[in-house]
This record gives sequence, structure tokens and C-alpha cells, in this order.
Amino acid sequence: MKSIISASCLLAAAAVSAASGGNRTAVYKNPNASVDDRIADLLKRMTIEDKAAQLVQGDISNWINTTDGSFNASGLVWNMQYRASSFYVGYPTSWSVINDGVRIAQDYLMHNTTLGIPALVQTEGIHGFLMPNATIFNSPIGYACSFNPALVQKMAEAIGQEARALGVNQLFAPLGDLARELRYGRVEESFSEDGYLAGEIAYSYVVGLQSQKVAATVKHFAAVASPEQGLNTGPVHGGPRELLTTYMPSYKRAIVDGGAYSVMSAYHCYDGVPAVANSYMLTDILRKSWGYKYFVTSDAGGTDRLCSAFYMCRASPIDKEAIVSLALTAGTDAEMGGGSYNYQQIPEMVKAGRLSEAIVDTAVSRVLRVKFELGLFETPYTGVPDDQASKYIHTPETVALARQLDAESIVLLENHNDILPLKKTAKIAVIGPMAHGFMNYGDYVPYKSQYRGVTPLDGIQNATAGQGTVTYAQGCERWSNDESGFPEAISAAEAADVAVVVVGTWSRDQTELWAGFNATTGEHIDTSSLDLVGAMPRLVSAIIDTGKPTVVVLSSGKPITDAVWISQNASAFIQQFYPSEEGGNALADVLFGDVNPSGKLSVSFPHSVGALPNFYDYLNSGRAWPDPGVAYPNGTLRFGSSYVLDTPLPLYEFGYGKSYSTFAYSNLQLSKSTASASDNITVTVDVTNNSTRDGTEVVQLYVKDVVASVVVPNIQLKGFSKVAIPAGATKTVSIPLPVRDLGLWDINLTYVVEPGDFTVLVGSSSADLRANVTLTVVA
Repeated sequence: MKSIISASCLLAAAAVSAASGGNRTAVYKNPNASVDDRIADLLKRMTIEDKAAQLVQGDISNWINTTDGSFNASGLVWNMQYRASSFYVGYPTSWSVINDGVRIAQDYLMHNTTLGIPALVQTEGIHGFLMPNATIFNSPIGYACSFNPALVQKMAEAIGQEARALGVNQLFAPLGDLARELRYGRVEESFSEDGYLAGEIAYSYVVGLQSQKVAATVKHFAAVASPEQGLNTGPVHGGPRELLTTYMPSYKRAIVDGGAYSVMSAYHCYDGVPAVANSYMLTDILRKSWGYKYFVTSDAGGTDRLCSAFYMCRASPIDKEAIVSLALTAGTDAEMGGGSYNYQQIPEMVKAGRLSEAIVDTAVSRVLRVKFELGLFETPYTGVPDDQASKYIHTPETVALARQLDAESIVLLENHNDILPLKKTAKIAVIGPMAHGFMNYGDYVPYKSQYRGVTPLDGIQNATAGQGTVTYAQGCERWSNDESGFPEAISAAEAADVAVVVVGTWSRDQTELWAGFNATTGEHIDTSSLDLVGAMPRLVSAIIDTGKPTVVVLSSGKPITDAVWISQNASAFIQQFYPSEEGGNALADVLFGDVNPSGKLSVSFPHSVGALPNFYDYLNSGRAWPDPGVAYPNGTLRFGSSYVLDTPLPLYEFGYGKSYSTFAYSNLQLSKSTASASDNITVTVDVTNNSTRDGTEVVQLYVKDVVASVVVPNIQLKGFSKVAIPAGATKTVSIPLPVRDLGLWDINLTYVVEPGDFTVLVGSSSADLRANVTLTVVA
């Protein structure tokens, strides 16, 4: 650390502060002035070079060696001359190296540059604060299964607390993308196939994070996650009505209602127009329709794709001016690194008359607005002393929160003969490559995080310590067809009272993913099959064939189609999407009944990859004549027509999830049975816990538009409530239903709430609907 501190002092001493007395009393320096006045005052003082620098991302590695912590003063000066808007810090190094590097940079910007404009300090945030030894929460596709926005908000608050402790003030999260193409590798990063649930979870994340004065970045705008063939960055096909009906609501909820300070554009093209240069998305919808006033950044290297992938300009040498003209003018205000830094061409273009400075001013003002509203000009650096960091990062409270959220996210798929919960005195064989040896995290966790955390074996051992007997056999490697470990695993199962087999998919941290390490999910890791790979399915079958009760746990980043036969043959079946660092303890909490499972699937499970897409909210006329055929394990074939030997219906539908309790629904009522578009309705229903165990039910509210002027989804989730109900008790559950949310995009692409009847349905899943009532909307 001495090298950083001494170099910082030398830099400060050698540099002549250019902040004049006039600047110190300038309007933009006055925290009591309006943000608009501060932006206008600062903008008129900036040179075109200053402005361009506010639109380009820098990187802490330009002045800090993230391996040994040494400082490069000239690198800092150079970075802040050309790339002063923000800088990325998500490196696998110590907290103190990052903290000091951030402090040095902000001090330099505030005291050694002409105008003293602080930087946004950035890293990733979908799994938690992307920094070594920060708290790792479960994957987004996992914690969306909690159906608990309030708990997600607490998670985001904790993530924000950890980020601020090292001076980080912007995170690249959450996603507004929808998981509707399951072959796509980034399903694990998304929340749900459903726009309403995704929107509620993303909204809660934004609100929680920004309560800590850390900017959220809603990504990847927009409709990126249904690419052709499921291939990363591939084109997405659709029209404006599908965009507005299906994809935009989740983004709008997070961006507009949540007040997100930034948005990240996406890598793909939608209907033939690249998202990074899509003025319909970025200007017509985001700015003009939604009134968004903050900034949009490209993804890493995303602007280069206009030339290199979409061939809309010369790729070699890359036509930087064409990229600026396409992306900046469409509404991508800032350029992330990872590419050719095309926005550094802005000063030359403006001086030559090839780019209007007014367009640049608009983009810069949006970046500055975020910095003013975050209070960065008053408090540019929020890092705490090194010896205090552990009071804010990876605290016992945040670790306990990770365990709670993970446990609430676990989905009980099957529990034949009520084998669960297990007894802690039992002899338990824990088997499978995902059971121990590494943590099966999703992508975007710090480098080598897989070696830190509570595995399923650890959690089961912790729960049964001093009571039962736990043995472990790996059985097979996750990436191998080798069955040489099967005999040990079979023997362990035969000697036990019950076997717990943990298999699934696996991802990697970004360093390993992009280095080419094997994986079956993650960014740019797409698949043509949703089956377990290698020897894993045969291992599961071999353990089931021992005749011992077998609990199968899927640890994965997406649904797995082996669920079809596992659901029929395993004694119990659990889905745990990529876990938190407390994943093993959370799993044990559910296995032994310390937590009654309450998770619900945020994404449907198809019978096969050929049945995709399999989302529940298909348009009217879809799946109209399901006549499934079956290929039985014994070779018998029963032919159908849709499909010949399969079914278009999901194995497990959106919203599905069992409990150790049972719930009955009754007395569904509306506060009004006739309403206008401006009314707010309250839906109430009585839910009774008919079991002897306290439980928690996610009451789900769906709406069907009985007659519409265009084709609309068959049903849509419009509300939910997660309610704890004591054994034998009944609770009246109330869910608000704003009638304005029942609209559609008509033939002229105008949003309208049409008069007519709407069926309001409540139940335990999108297919398990227990009661319904009619709401009539009048003009």
C-alpha cells in the first residue's frame, strides 16, 4: 500500500490545482441550486474534449496494477483526460487496492482537473457486489422464485452497502430481460419468463440499491433474451406490438417506477435494428413516451458491433465516426470500454461540423444529472478505512440474509409419500458432482468464488451434526461420461436410509468463462439440449434403482428436461437455481423442515427442447388442440398430433411449487364488479392452511381479457402476495388491481383499456387456478 499512498501524495503535490476561485463559487458547485441549473452552468464551462470524456468509460487498471497494487500516475492523468465519465473496478484483488485506487482517482478529479467532475465507479451486481469476499447471493432466476420483492429489496440494500464501503457508486444490475428462450445461456441472469414478476423483482432491486446512493443500471435494453436459435447476441424477431406487450413492461417498471439512474443497451438487433442504435427504443419509447431523463450506456464493446457484426459500416479499420453517428444520435449516451472507444472521436467530428454539439450536450447532461442527483459533487468518495470494511462487507447480517433468500427461493417439485422433510437422525448418503468440491454459482461472481461457500454436503452435515450419519460419494464428474465412481455411490446409497443426489448445469465466473473453461450455462454458453450432460442422468438412475428413497436436487441455471423422468421416479424432487454462498445451509433448511418450502417457479419446465418456447402467457390461439403423444420407456409408442410423441404443455408451469402444507382457497371477491379504466380494484380471497404445519403460500392473481380487439395473451399475471399462514388458520389476502393495467396495444399501437368483461382468477400457479370472478370494465 505504501507505493499507492506515496505516489498519490507525489501526484497531488506535483499537480497544480486548476480549480479557480470562480469555479468554487460556480452554480454547479452549489448543492442548493437546482439540478437543471447546475447542469446548465457546468455544461457551458466545458470544452468539447471535456464533454467527450464524460461519455467514455475508463478503467482502474489504467493507474492501478490490480495484481501488486502499484500506482501509475501518468496512466491516471491519461485516463481522466479521455475517459473521465466512469471507471470499472471489478477485478480479483484486495479491498484495499480497490478502495485506494478509487480514492486516488476521485481526489485527482476533484482537485487536479479544471472543473472537478467526479466519476461513476462501476462493477457488476446481479449475484451481489462483484468483489472478492463480498456476500454472494443466489442467482436472479433463483431469487425471483422467492416471489418476495421485499426480501429482494433488502438484498439490494445490502449490496449497495457493500459497494459504497469501497467507493463504488454504480452497479450493472438488474436485468429487465425475460427468460423465454431456455437454450440461451444467460437464463440464470434473468428473473422470469413473465414480465410482471420480472418487473416487480427488478423494481425492488433498483429501489433497494439506490436507497444506498448507488446507481442501478437496468439491462439489457431491450428484448435481448429471446435470440434466434438461443444463441448469444443473436437477432430477436418480433414487431412493435410484441415489444410493447411482452418485453417492455418489466423494463418500464424498473426504469420509470424504480427511478433507475442508468440503462444499458443490448448487443442484439430487434426486428433488424441494433439495440445500441435503435432510436425507436432509446428515444421514442424511453425518452418521449416514458420521459426518462438519465443516461444510457452501451454494453462492453457493443458499439463496435454496428460495424463488426451488423455490417452497417466498415469494420476494418473500424469506422468510428459512423458508429458515433449511429449510436449517439439514436440515444446511446455513453460508451463502455471493451471495444474501439469510438466516442473519443467526438471532438474531431464536432470541430469538423460532422456532428452537432447539441447532440453531445444532451448526452453529457444526462450523465451529469446522475452525478448531481447521487450527490457525487459533494461526496465523491464513500470508501471506509481498510480496518472498517468488514463492518460493511460480508457481515453476519448479509450472510444470514443470503441464506434466508436462498431458502425462500428453493422450489419443491415433488414429494411422493411425504418423504420430506427428512429426519436429522437418518443415515444420509449425499451423492453427485454438484454436492461438494465446489460451489455451483452462476456467472458474474468474483474469480475463483467457486472455492468459497457452503456446499450441499456441508449444509447437510451442519444440520445433522451429532445426530445422524452422513456419507458422501461424488459418483461422477460433471463434465465426464466416466462411470467408474458409480459403485462407490451405489454402495453409499444402499448403506443409507435415504440418498440426496445433487446434479445439474454449471457456469463459471467471467474470467474462466471467457478463458474457455467448460460450462453448460452462462454468458455466451448456449445449448441445443436441456438434458443433463455426461454421466449425471445415469448416476441419478442408478441411485434410484437401488430402491432406497432418493431425493434429487437440481442445482442449475435453467430448467432441465430430465425432470420428466426424475419427477416420476425420484421419491422427492427439488429445484435450487444457482445458490448463494449459503446455498448448502439453505438447502438443508428445506430438506429437514426448518424452512417450509415456499418458492414458486419463475420459469416453466418444458418436456423437451423441441416444445420451446414454453411460457405460460402464450397468445390466444396458441396450444389450441393439445393432443400429445408419448414414447414410453418400455418402447411403446402412442401417437398424437401435437406433438406426435410429445406435448406442448409444460411439465411444471410458471408459478408452480409445493409446500409441506396444503392450502385451500375460498370467498373470492372484488371491491367493485364494475369499474372504469381509472379505478383501482382490490381482489380479496380467503386462504386456509389445512395442514398441521405453519406454511407460506404465494397467492397469484391472473386476468383473462374475454374479448379483445387484437390477439392478447391467454392469461397474464397481474399481482401476487406471499402470505405466512399458521397451521389450521385462515387469512384474507388482498391484492390491488389497477384497472389501467388491463389494457392492450390496439391496432394503431395505442395503449387502451377496452370496455368489456375480464375474468379475474386466483390460485397457486398459472395452471392451478382455484377460483374466478368477472370484472366488467365500462367506458
